[in-house]
Formats: sequence, C-alpha cells, structure tokens
Amino acid sequence: MALPFAVIGVNAIDALYIVAFILLVYGMTGLTGPRTAVRGNKIAAVGMAIAVIATLLRGHEFHGSGTWELILLGVAIGTAIGVPAARNVRMTAMPQMVAIFNGVGGGAVALIAWVEYRHGFVPSGAHVAAAGAYPLRVEIFELFGAIVGSVSFWGSNIAFGKLQEILPGRPIKLPGASQPVLNLGLLVIAVASAVILCAGTHSQALFILGILVAAAVLGNMVVLPIGGADMPVVISLLNAFTGLSAAATGVALGNTVMIVAGMIVGASGTILTNLMAKAMNRSVPAIVAGGFGGAVAAPAGAGPGGEGGTVRSTTAQDVAIQLSYARQVVIAPGYGMAVAQAQHAVRELERALEAKGVEVKFAIHPVAGRMPGHMNVLLAEADVPYELLREMDEINPEFPRTDVTLVIGANDVTNPAAQDQPGSPIYGMPILEVNKSGAVVVLKRSMASGFAGIDNPLFYDPKTSMLFGDAKASVSEIAAEVQAL
Repeated sequence: MALPFAVIGVNAIDALYIVAFILLVYGMTGLTGPRTAVRGNKIAAVGMAIAVIATLLRGHEFHGSGTWELILLGVAIGTAIGVPAARNVRMTAMPQMVAIFNGVGGGAVALIAWVEYRHGFVPSGAHVAAAGAYPLRVEIFELFGAIVGSVSFWGSNIAFGKLQEILPGRPIKLPGASQPVLNLGLLVIAVASAVILCAGTHSQALFILGILVAAAVLGNMVVLPIGGADMPVVISLLNAFTGLSAAATGVALGNTVMIVAGMIVGASGTILTNLMAKAMNRSVPAIVAGGFGGAVAAPAGAGPGGEGGTVRSTTAQDVAIQLSYARQVVIAPGYGMAVAQAQHAVRELERALEAKGVEVKFAIHPVAGRMPGHMNVLLAEADVPYELLREMDEINPEFPRTDVTLVIGANDVTNPAAQDQPGSPIYGMPILEVNKSGAVVVLKRSMASGFAGIDNPLFYDPKTSMLFGDAKASVSEIAAEVQAL
C-alpha cells in the first residue's frame, strides 16, 4: 500500500506543515479565556490533524517506512482508547489524565530514539565511516530527546499514581543523603552512554538501552520523593520536559511541526512551572530535591476541641442568614469543591445571593486544586461569569472589606501559618488572606489536613465557623435557605 508522495510533492507537504503550526499557534491564543478556549482547542486539533496527515505523506523518507496497515492500526487503537477516556473522565480526575497523557508523549519520543538506533542509525563519529552517517547535531538532539522523554514518561507515571492514590501521596525517598547520589549517578550513566554513542561505537543497542533504562529509573527516583503538595508544579515541569524532548526529536527528524509545537509546550510549561513555584514560595530545585505533604489524615485530636483549639460548628440555615445580609461575599473554592462536584450548586448560590443584592466574587489561588487552572475550568463548566473570578493578588486587598468569605474545600491555600509560623513547611507561601474577612465559613467533610499534611489555624479562629458534610449537599442546602429568606 503506497501513498502518492511524488504526486503531492515536497513543497506541498511543507505548505501543509506551515498551515498546521499556524493553526496550532492561533488555537493556543484562544486558551487565554474560557469563552474562546473550546474554539481554540478545536482549531489546534485541526492543525494537529493536518500535521499527522503531512507526516504520513512523507513517510517514505523515514528508515524502513514499514507498512501503512500497521500505522493505521496504531491510529485506530489510539483513537479507540483516547476519545472515550477524554470524554468520560471526571474533572476531579483531570489532573491525573493530564499527567498520564503527558507521559505518553515523552514515552513516544523515547521509543522513536530506540527505533532509530534499532534500525541502523549510523553515528557520525570518527570510528564509523559511512556515506549515510547522520550529522552529529542530529544525533545529539535525538539522544537528548531520548533522555528527557524517558524521564518525563516514567516521572509522569509516578505523578499519576500519586494523584490517583495508587501510590502514597507522601514523599518516598531513600534514607540519608543516598537519594541525590543515586540520581546523579543515573544522570551520569545516561549522559555518558549518549557521549559514547556520539563518539562512534558498534555497540549501539547496548548503549541506547543503557540511556533509556538509566533515564527511566531516574524519572521514577526524581518524582517519588516529591509530596502531594508539590504535584501541581511537578505536572507542569514534566509537561515542559515532554515539549522539549518533542522539539529535539523534531530537529532530528526534520519535522517542522514537532519543533514548533514542542518549543511552544516546552516554553509555556517552563513559564508556568516558574509561576507555580513562586505561588508556593518554593524553588524548582527544592521541589525536585524532595517535596512535602501528601498526608491527608486528620491531625491527632482534631475536631471540636482538637489540638489546634476549639472549632465552632454551624448550620446551613445560619450560613444562609450570614450570606443574605452581607454586602460582599467572597467564595474561595478548593479541591474539596472539585471532589464533591459542587460547582453547579455554587453557581446556584451565587445567583441566589445576587438576586438579594449581595455582591459575590470568587477568589482563585494559582495552586488551588491539583493542577493549574483547575478551579477556573470547574467554575467555567458551571457558567460562572468570568468577570467574577479574581486572582490572588487582585482579591487579597478585598478581604478586609468582605463581610463573609465562604471557603469550599480549600485548605493549604488559606492557611495563615504561611504568614504567621516561620517553622511551618508552607511559611512564605502566598495565600488567600481570608482570615482578614469579617467572618469566615469553611465547608469541609472533616478536620483532615490538606496536601501539605499540616493543621490549619484558620479553623480555630473565633470568627471562623465550620459546616461539615458533603460540599455539594451543603451548598445546595444553603442556596435553598437563601432563596427561602
């Protein structure tokens, strides 16, 4: 089964690539807001489809082009798995889906490098003289993609396991100072094997496997010591790794779209990682060296009269009265809202309060939830007006003028220990300063701690009241009471 490449021509295929990455870039500009995000995704998807078609049309240029039947079978299997998985995933599971899909991209890059060498990739070193030798720069990019892609694949699998709670969310590391030594040793093995391959060797299979295995173990060892509190940053960092590895492989294969798309993903992922780390007041090297958090059990003695002090329980009726007679209410959503799928109930409450003349705003912390933008997407899904959403720097000056702040499942991002307790693991992390409001109502299932695994003094503040129970049911009951007043 052959495709009419000669009829289509090289120039036409290059034109398809140009159209593809123009659509990719233009589509990504639509992701800056919820109103244009869906359209942007569709435009970028069309661009990617064109890129795939163009790549298949020039398939005869690759080593051992193989059979088109196998290629189409792979596309069919990938479509059969990917489409139902993406359509059926719940928003609470979206972070782990992002992690595993991102890992698949890195794994594909690593497999490409392995296949290239397995089918006779001829190094350009002095020890091998061949008319078809690849330029050294091409080989360097190919091996860079192999190392980074393998690290991204295996690291993403660990991130998926932690987010899915298959693995413990707490840091898992070797005792003492052996972890950094092991990681450094694995990196040296991978890089040394790449250097030997570039220098020219007949033992290609041995050293390419050495690269992939060392990078695989390194990917596991880097992410295992990182705790649940740092998972949003890890997802973003691994996303950047996958983008860079794809761009490097694009250089090696001469694929323009892979270069453009990979660099966009790598650059945006790097910027986002830096922003996320700043939002947590932590450096990326500190996160990679071993994060904190992951324990979600309640602190010893927690609950009314627990070790942090005495908590005040309240009822939905009392909360409804507080909210209805307030001038301004701020809602601070967190992962608990996502777990309870309470975003639609929150929208109903916001409408009920606005009908009574109450001004409602939403406070969005950069790392609320398990991935960047998690709260924004959930609220957009419930048709919450985008102009009501306020980022942390914008909403913090509003809290002293706020009558009531309703905290729905947010924990670490509202913890005043970040400002008041120098010994706290989250000290220095910018937070939503909800404790400056006139009153605070916290909706939680229990007194369990957040991803950082530490207690929250906000819960014991005299002006804080706790409404325990399922967030969706609690918010729906509050909304009904507000409407009845």
